[in-house]
Amino acid sequence: MERRTQFNMFTRVLLLLCMMGVGYLLLLVSMFVVLLISGAQFGDRNSILSMLALQGPMVFILPAVVAMALFYRRPLHVMQLDRAPSLKALAVVVVFYVVSLPAMNWLIDLNASMDLPSWMDGIERYMRSAEESAAITTEQLLDIQTVGRLIISVLVIGAMAGLGEEFFFRGAMLRTMQDSRLNVHAVVWIVAAVFSAFHMQFYGFLPRMLLGAWLGYLFVWTRSLWVPVIAHTLNNSTVVVMNYLANKGVVPKDFCDNLGLPADGAFPWVAMVSLVLSIALAVWAARIFKKNRACVSGNIDKGATA
Repeated sequence: MERRTQFNMFTRVLLLLCMMGVGYLLLLVSMFVVLLISGAQFGDRNSILSMLALQGPMVFILPAVVAMALFYRRPLHVMQLDRAPSLKALAVVVVFYVVSLPAMNWLIDLNASMDLPSWMDGIERYMRSAEESAAITTEQLLDIQTVGRLIISVLVIGAMAGLGEEFFFRGAMLRTMQDSRLNVHAVVWIVAAVFSAFHMQFYGFLPRMLLGAWLGYLFVWTRSLWVPVIAHTLNNSTVVVMNYLANKGVVPKDFCDNLGLPADGAFPWVAMVSLVLSIALAVWAARIFKKNRACVSGNIDKGATA
């Protein structure tokens, strides 16, 4: 990576987070102006969707690109936006999502049932309250009854959220932390933990961190930011579409969310099989992508000496 400045890793990450903070301030000002002009009230579904639509470019995409342009001479190349995803990578993304769904549901349920020690009762009450508020907001957003609302929700909740968060967390934060002495696995998991903590939902922290790690490894293995963008968009959009279908009575309510969850007291066999298959698929994918990179490097070397 050809740096434009000689900031160390901690300074780069701090500046990146500061730019995110500036983006949040701009978002709040923008939403205030929008609500003032429209006369709408903050908290209704339309205002939340508007905020999410603006959040992607203002809080994530613009700060990420500006920061990387400050740090590096070829920011889009460093963020690995100049490499299209392969069909093999897309196939891995889809298959892994389907295979890992029961295991992820079980982990979500496990995380949600965790209790903190008695001396942390105050913190637990606050986190439970925040979780309930987030659940109410999510329920508002997913109360989708028309095709038009479905398309808007997929674009905002699915595509824009996936694009924005991947630009920031994988394309900028993970990439600039790679440009240090830290081990790549440490970088992937640190960024995954930050990514999960950013959502401010303790009772979904573990599964969201695992999702962040998977997205991080996809980025590292494929060397294309578009692969985790597509994987993230697939994850979010599936939730939107399945809720729309449930609202229309096409599928049972919470069909995907309950997939793999055992009956009370039963052993989670489906989730365990899903977990084993997911780990096996991830290991296989790592080897395949590493082999592909070696082949590409070999071909480049041959071309250079021909």
